[in-house]
Amino acid sequence: MSSLEEMTDFADVPVEVEVELGRRTMTIGQILELGPDSVIRMARSAGDNMDILVGGSLIGYGEIVIIEDSVGVRITDFGLEE
Repeated sequence: MSSLEEMTDFADVPVEVEVELGRRTMTIGQILELGPDSVIRMARSAGDNMDILVGGSLIGYGEIVIIEDSVGVRITDFGLEE
């Protein structure tokens, strides 16, 4: 039985999926100036590669995509090692 087949009993268990677009160091003053509609620019852009993590463990890779007014991640490599 493969790892994927063994996991089917857990198919309905919710898990937190993390995709980090970037990190930025800001001063307290800059943070205090933030409000609704503020934009924090990141060095990443559409097409850049990123890691996909579940529970802090790397489970795949993706790329940043822009779809209409939303930012998303297109999965490029995904899977559990057997």
